[in-house]
Amino acid sequence: MTKAIGIVLFPEAEELDFVGPFEVFTMYAQYFDKDRRVLTVAETDEPVIGAKGLVVVPEATFESCPPLDVLLVPGGQGTLREMENETMLDFIRRAGGAAQWVTSVCTGAFVLSRAGYLAGRRATTHWAALAQLREEQDVTVVEERFVRDGNVITAAGVSAGIDMALYLVGELSSPETARNVQKFIEYYPQPPYAEATAVAGKDSL
Repeated sequence: MTKAIGIVLFPEAEELDFVGPFEVFTMYAQYFDKDRRVLTVAETDEPVIGAKGLVVVPEATFESCPPLDVLLVPGGQGTLREMENETMLDFIRRAGGAAQWVTSVCTGAFVLSRAGYLAGRRATTHWAALAQLREEQDVTVVEERFVRDGNVITAAGVSAGIDMALYLVGELSSPETARNVQKFIEYYPQPPYAEATAVAGKDSL
């Protein structure tokens, strides 16, 4: 039986939030789990324009989406709208309620919160949005690369979604499979500049 991983798209979603996990999950499906399907899902079948201008045609709509084993919600400026979008929230509740895993990257955590998935849980988000997430009801916010609480996993900003996706591959299959996927995508980060420079950059944003 095919198991589906659904990656939600919406206008102004941060591209790496969904493309990073998409690469991890599709590599896993292609080489290690032929019964696994990865698809993009949006409110309509119209092309979706991401935060940096990437145009993606979703494979399924909220209405046509098959049952999902994993649900992923990316972040980006578009979450300011989607966290108030009842059509989006209804889909997240419906699809996530039947899924084994419910996940988010970056400010996608706000969509999960408004859909009711973070109540009473630990969660994280992009460093610039941690204070705002603490204002959401009944969420314990921590600053970590990704946080698992039950079957809900939230990742910090942008590239953290790759780490979260690799962790989830380890849960869906095995740590060894996750290591092999990591090797296939050659994901061994070596930032060219010292962390002190990056931290200084944070303060100027």
